[in-house]
Amino acid sequence: MLQLYKYSNLIAKETPYAKKMKALSNQIFGEVVRPTDRRSMRVVKMFSEEPKYKQDEFVNYYPRHVEIGNLIKHLRNYGLFRDEHEDYREEQTRLRALRGKVYKPFGSGPKKSKTLIDTV
Repeated sequence: MLQLYKYSNLIAKETPYAKKMKALSNQIFGEVVRPTDRRSMRVVKMFSEEPKYKQDEFVNYYPRHVEIGNLIKHLRNYGLFRDEHEDYREEQTRLRALRGKVYKPFGSGPKKSKTLIDTV
């Protein structure tokens, strides 16, 4: 313990050895090696932080649109959310069906079934 005390006292003094050891220690731990002013420390801080494209608050800025859309659909089915645009689209589809303008996919029309009378 006494050796650690001697070492810390030696580092605290302004000897050439203490300066070199302090610079080496700063270099090992990623700190600024030479004393710098406040303006230069701002640049050092800017380069030492994580880049913006790796920061979570920048990458995941927008909300999860797909999950929110699915949640709104479920809430609408339960009657807890009113989607006026979807209501309008359903009403237009219903009115189109009343006028007989329903489009059926190809191949989904009525099929002739062969009965015993048709085959004879």
